[in-house]
Amino acid sequence: MGGARLAATLAALMFVQLSSSIQAQTPPASQPAAPPFASAPDDGQWTIPQKNFASTRYSDLSEINTENVKSLQVAFTFSTGVNRGQESAPLVVGSTMYVLSPYPNILYALDLTQPGAPMKWQYNPKPAAAAQGVACCDVVNRGPAYSNGRIFFTTLDAHVVAVNAETGEEVWKTKLGDINRGETMTMAPLVAKGKVFVGISGGEYGVRGWIHALNEADGQSAWKAYNTGPDQDVKIGPDFKPFYDSEKGKDLGVTTWPADAWQQGGGTVWGWLSYDPDLNLLYHGTGNPGPWNANQRPGDNKWTAGIFARDPDTGDARWFYQTAPHDIHDWDTVNEMILLDMEWEGRPRKVMVHPGRTGFVYVIDRTTGEVLSAKPFHALTAVTGFDLKTARMQINPEKEPVNNRVIRDICPTAPGAKDWNPSAFSHKTGLLYIPHMNMCMDWQSSEANYIAGTPYVGAEVRMFPGPGGHMGEFSAWDIREGKELWTIKERFPLWSGALATAGDVVFYGTMDGWFKALHARTGEELWKFKTSSGIIGQPTTYRGPDGKQYVAILSGVGGWAGAIVSGDLDPRDATAALGFVNAMRELKDVTTKGGSLYVFKLP
Repeated sequence: MGGARLAATLAALMFVQLSSSIQAQTPPASQPAAPPFASAPDDGQWTIPQKNFASTRYSDLSEINTENVKSLQVAFTFSTGVNRGQESAPLVVGSTMYVLSPYPNILYALDLTQPGAPMKWQYNPKPAAAAQGVACCDVVNRGPAYSNGRIFFTTLDAHVVAVNAETGEEVWKTKLGDINRGETMTMAPLVAKGKVFVGISGGEYGVRGWIHALNEADGQSAWKAYNTGPDQDVKIGPDFKPFYDSEKGKDLGVTTWPADAWQQGGGTVWGWLSYDPDLNLLYHGTGNPGPWNANQRPGDNKWTAGIFARDPDTGDARWFYQTAPHDIHDWDTVNEMILLDMEWEGRPRKVMVHPGRTGFVYVIDRTTGEVLSAKPFHALTAVTGFDLKTARMQINPEKEPVNNRVIRDICPTAPGAKDWNPSAFSHKTGLLYIPHMNMCMDWQSSEANYIAGTPYVGAEVRMFPGPGGHMGEFSAWDIREGKELWTIKERFPLWSGALATAGDVVFYGTMDGWFKALHARTGEELWKFKTSSGIIGQPTTYRGPDGKQYVAILSGVGGWAGAIVSGDLDPRDATAALGFVNAMRELKDVTTKGGSLYVFKLP
């Protein structure tokens, strides 16, 4: 993987790392800030995975800080009883912690007032076993959400459930998808304005993606919007005002596809949602188009691989921006959208920061959809640049897939420079902390045939480490300047989320089982603890009934990256897990299956 391009990239990364400690001490004078609706004093709870509607994943708690974090010790543990990928975020509401397992999606309530936090109750939705057979990338779930005395979550067989937070009794349960068509659910819902917003997984099965709003009170449908097809289905009307000409025109969800291909076009909503109550806009990304073989679907393939702003009351689209028109490498746009306020070129702007699978960190005006900046955070070979005027990537023609020919050294890989695992923004340092990957791939396209409920991909992929030989990185990112301030290299891809705190400490986990705390300004490793399995979960922090600060994380390897372990895949099959096994053979040597909650505190 040599060459002038990669050599220059490595040199630039070395320079950034050498100068990081100086730069990290001096954040920009007019740094980005969380908007007022996400800046209320911290009540010590953690009620939704994103922490707040702006998705900053930051806590004002500072008892645990750079001086004493080295003394963290285990407060208690809890077994979920499920040894599959644990991607969920532990929630804390009052004196109760809520933990959601992967399939069979069991919800546990733990009593934090008692020693060892014994279980208060559990709720088992008993999802259909057949759902496991159509789950693309492990049987994961990204967590529940709390609102108005209820816990809301999705199940793998495409149901949404509301449970009484005190008693564990089912309040309502609504079926939204059909596993026989390949529709599953893995996402964490967002609850706002009396509605529960959820979407579907299954882009690799040729499903037609959508987002659905249910009434919080009774689970009845409020509205549903598709992400492919005619304007009426996509809820595009007279108030739809995209910033770029490429998003303007009638029924682009049909005309940018061949024939009826949009009906199996993907564009699923399985990632993160954010909400601006001041603008009254809901933001959601859309997944990859189907099939992966782009030669079968010429055109921009609207409205996949992009970001929608919608009216949460009606679902009507307000704007859309497509990060990967005619996506050729499975670069879904489902990653977190962090809502911030900042001055940009002398003007105050309400922005959205999106670390994309494409390898760019986007700064977007969340009122209009205008891209203000797009800077790479990954070594790129598949993209040669970014045209800010049109807001389109410049694709390297040498890396475009051709049927029945292996195209080598494509960077980033199919899960992108980073996947679903969320970044954190520190309200204190003004920096973004990105857990991401450093990986590339070889890709060969082939003809895909659609059969409902079966894989619809048309590509054979083999992934491998990127420049430098490591596969994971944890980076502090200067949003205004569009550059890394420091980066920690990890042996395996990072698949866990990040957490930032007012104690100037950031937390994340590794796939070989280490839970780590870093100095938020310098990247210095301050503490680490070896858990029983690889970590792909989302760390959270809270103030316990005793007034002390705690940090929680689920340990249990799996997900797409860790499927070789959680799914007992054959390491000799390089194409297994859609090509991830080729890079992850050694993971079996350093970790095992798991499903345990770890909670830490100071002595």
